[in-house]
Amino acid sequence: MIGLLQRVTRAQVSVDSRLTGAIGRGLLVLVGVQRGDSELEADRLLERLVSYRVFPDEAGRMNLSVADCQGELLLVPQFTLAAETGKGTRPGFSTAATPDEGRRLFDYFVARARERLPGIATGEFGAHMQVELVNDGPVTFWLEVPPAR
Repeated sequence: MIGLLQRVTRAQVSVDSRLTGAIGRGLLVLVGVQRGDSELEADRLLERLVSYRVFPDEAGRMNLSVADCQGELLLVPQFTLAAETGKGTRPGFSTAATPDEGRRLFDYFVARARERLPGIATGEFGAHMQVELVNDGPVTFWLEVPPAR
C-alpha cells in the first residue's frame, strides 16, 4: 500500500460540488492499493502514518506525529499512485489492485484509522474528486508498504 502524505493547515475534498470531507491541521493522505496488498500492509501503513514524525516540536524540529499533536487525517483513495511509470509516456495500471479489492482495503484502512484517531475524513472511492489543500511547509512524504511476494 502507498500513502502520499502532505502536512496541511487545512484540506478538503468534494465530489460534484458536494463536500465529502474536510480537516484542519493534520495530514492529507492519498492512498493507493497495489495488487497483492492485504490487511497486513494496510495495518503497517497506518501504523507508520499515525506515528510518522512530521510536525514541529517547540524547537521547530519535526519530532511530533499526527497523533502527538491531535491532528486530523483526510484519507483520499487514489489508484493512480500504483501506476507503472518506468517506461513510455502513458502509465500502466496492472500493478494496481482491482476496483473491488481496492475499495475493500481502503474501507478497511479508514475503519482502522477511525479506531486510532478521532478526526478522520475521507474522499469517495471511485469518484472524480476535487481536492483542495494548504500544504504546510511544504512537507510531503511517500510511504510505501510493498505487498508480500
